[in-house]
Amino acid sequence: MDKKQQAALAVIEFKSVPVGIYAADALMKKSPISLLKAGTIGCGKYMIVLAGTTASVEEARAEALYHGGEQVVDEVLLPDVHEALYDAVLGGALAVGEGPLFVLETPGVASCCAAVERMLKGVPVKLVALRLGDPQMGGKGLAVVQGSLYDVEAAQELATAEAEARGQSAQYRLLTAPTDFILKELASSSKFRHADLLQLGGETPS
Repeated sequence: MDKKQQAALAVIEFKSVPVGIYAADALMKKSPISLLKAGTIGCGKYMIVLAGTTASVEEARAEALYHGGEQVVDEVLLPDVHEALYDAVLGGALAVGEGPLFVLETPGVASCCAAVERMLKGVPVKLVALRLGDPQMGGKGLAVVQGSLYDVEAAQELATAEAEARGQSAQYRLLTAPTDFILKELASSSKFRHADLLQLGGETPS
């Protein structure tokens, strides 16, 4: 699979696995897509990720939406996808630094990608965590960006506006001064099973 940066990226989610598989098969026969990831995600959904030239992705997306019909629950087309989002979607490593954080959770994966794209292109923030369709999260999208307080506040406005425009009930919080523990855990993983035990210097049992 070719993982070099492609011009366009599309994410399509289906609430029916058979319909999603059928749509994936149909679009591959229709358009010369250079990159395709597909499979089941949380809540019994099926997700397809497309990448390639803008024309080929648009053609493949249209084919998938045609066959998906009412079974499509969320989708997005990013004709000039941001490099950081593209790499993260493909599983590239993300690094957490110092400074304020903006944490965003959306019911759909595609909407999360759309919000991340808008933040990355709108303000100079860094994508430090991205989870898409994780079964442990019920198929939701989770993104964390980091930057100056001014920039993460602006990122929050952009992300919430994107979610609202897409009819998504996003959950979010801004951490103006995250503790070292939170930064460390995000650097490791946001998954509970990967979390380290935190030893606090509080009361001890007598």
